[in-house]
Amino acid sequence: MQASYSATKWGVRGLTQVAAIEWIPYNITVNAYCPGFIKTPLSDCAVENLAKLEGKASEEIVNDSIKRIPLDRIGHPDDVANMVSFLASKDSDYITGQSILVNGGIDFS
Repeated sequence: MQASYSATKWGVRGLTQVAAIEWIPYNITVNAYCPGFIKTPLSDCAVENLAKLEGKASEEIVNDSIKRIPLDRIGHPDDVANMVSFLASKDSDYITGQSILVNGGIDFS
C-alpha cells in the first residue's frame, strides 16, 4: 500500500516540474501543494476507520499523529487555503516547479 501511495505522490511532483517547464514560455507558473494531516470530514472518517482497525479511540489516533508533527497540531483547511492563495498571487511569480509541503514540519522523505 505504501509503494502505490508513494509512487502517486512522486508522480505528482514530477508532473509539476514538467508542466512548469512546458508553461514557462507563456509566463505561467506551475506549483503543487502537498497537504499533511488536515482536519477535514475525510480525515475524520480516515481516523475513525483506523481507530476501528487498530482497536483504539479516535482521540488516541489523533494524539499519536500530533506527536509526530513538529508544530504540535493538526493542520486546518485555512493552512492549505493560505498557501494556495499565496501561490495564486503575484507574490509567488518567481516560484515554479515546486511541491510545497503544508504539513507542520513532517518530512516524508
